[in-house]
Amino acid sequence: MRIPRHLAIIMDGNGRWAELSSLPRIAGHQQGVETAREIIEECRSLGVQYLTLFAFSSENWQRPAAEVDALMGLLVAFLRGEIPNMLANGIRFNVIGEMGRLSADVQRILREAMEKSAGNRQMVLTLALSYGGRDELVRAARTLAHEVQEGRLQPEAIDEGLLDRSLDTAGLPDPDFLIRTSGEMRISNFLLWQLAYAELYFSSVLWPDFHRSELHHALGEFGRRERRFGLTGAQLYGEEIAAGEEKEGKPSNRES
Repeated sequence: MRIPRHLAIIMDGNGRWAELSSLPRIAGHQQGVETAREIIEECRSLGVQYLTLFAFSSENWQRPAAEVDALMGLLVAFLRGEIPNMLANGIRFNVIGEMGRLSADVQRILREAMEKSAGNRQMVLTLALSYGGRDELVRAARTLAHEVQEGRLQPEAIDEGLLDRSLDTAGLPDPDFLIRTSGEMRISNFLLWQLAYAELYFSSVLWPDFHRSELHHALGEFGRRERRFGLTGAQLYGEEIAAGEEKEGKPSNRES
């Protein structure tokens, strides 16, 4: 099975799962946390190096206050339970989004998880919290504008690389594969810049029911995709053949 280096997931459908089961919405979120644990464990086992989960969007602040408070409580409980597992399994914890909008208690546990796991190298687990792709781009543009205003940067020096390093995801590779659950076919303001060349996969399964078998099915689809990055198939396979010849010590077409 071909495994993406960086997998991003929009975990959608907790509320609908609860409603279909005649349960309060918070029950769906609770079950969604259990699914997240299962998928994190499986991704690490499969060799995914970077896993980014869309946990709470900047738009989610508009939900009823009681639901937001419950979600934050689940987040704190999840991290308290997962910090020992992250340390034991070599997982480095990371956060993207506007952390300043989160409560002091939530920020404290997030910093604790990041600091304690900073030296881990097996996998990077990133939670997108209070995150919106457009907001991220605006904040990056402001950072660069301040540098120009202060005379530390010339406008013509701004390129893709400089903007990329100004984003919340600086230091992370772009996702190779995006999974969204619950049957919705949109990316909902998630990693707008970073998903430019990602393969997209939309599952009709609600997140609480997205177990290991569903993940394997999605990864099987990823393995069947041809990722050309703007090249033709002939160019892509020609480069692969040439690289293989060079590796074996044979002259490639580019050397002839």
